[in-house]
Amino acid sequence: MCGIVGLFLKDKSLEPQLGALLSGMLNTMCDRGPDSAGFAIYGAPEAGKAKITVQSASPASDFEGLADAVGKAIGEGVSLKPKDTHAVLSVPAERADAAREAIRALRPSVRIMGSGEAIEIYKEVGYPTEVARRFALAEMTGSHGIGHTRMATESAVTTLGAHPFSTGADECLVHNGSLSNHNNLRRELKYDGMSFETENDSEVAAAYLTWRMNQGLNLGEAMEKGLGDLDGFYTFVVGTKDGFGVVRDPVACKPAVLAETDQYVAFGSEYRALVNLPGIEDAKVWEPEPATVYFWER
Repeated sequence: MCGIVGLFLKDKSLEPQLGALLSGMLNTMCDRGPDSAGFAIYGAPEAGKAKITVQSASPASDFEGLADAVGKAIGEGVSLKPKDTHAVLSVPAERADAAREAIRALRPSVRIMGSGEAIEIYKEVGYPTEVARRFALAEMTGSHGIGHTRMATESAVTTLGAHPFSTGADECLVHNGSLSNHNNLRRELKYDGMSFETENDSEVAAAYLTWRMNQGLNLGEAMEKGLGDLDGFYTFVVGTKDGFGVVRDPVACKPAVLAETDQYVAFGSEYRALVNLPGIEDAKVWEPEPATVYFWER
């Protein structure tokens, strides 16, 4: 019984409020997932730069000198902005893969949460309101964001087990439910070159979508393919640099509600997550249909 929220802004004038709005939505889902929480924010890309979000249980020692060490390893300038147990490294976009490899080699205790031109991912064990406060979610700006509160059923309560999961550049997924065929899919995806950080079934779903998009599909098309290949009970909310998607399994036993206005598209596991959004009283509000992909893209 996890909680999911998502907000995709159509109106750029709302972008300074993204973090505050998403934080309010996330806070309403605490009772659906009190053991850990996380969120992804898509901010404005910086020309020629990529961002790599990292996490450490010992940030003071692990982050000290990391930017200089990575910069030396890739032969380019690197900057680092710490935020509690996480930090965001800014690297030249064409050297992002090399920077990820350097981080793993130089600091094995540092975990990469996600990377891309726009995405930043923050997640930790703890009560969702405290996780949001630690990373100052309410102060963040951007075009869209996704949040998750977790009640673990399939794996341990750890930082890596928290959502969102990111397995491709600027891609992330949050999940309420469980997949029954994740072990077989994990083996098949590994054979095709995908790598995994955890045994979590949700990471398999994220990797599956990355794999499909690597074949040239857009997010909506990849999610359509997933309806035939992902077996279990699930509601997924997925983000890419320019897209936002929602899908439920054919039985659709996990709760979900969507709302759309001229200013935004919003998702919540329950309607109470949406009640304080601007103009919600005039929004089109509906329950997503089973086995139906809902997809918005800029």
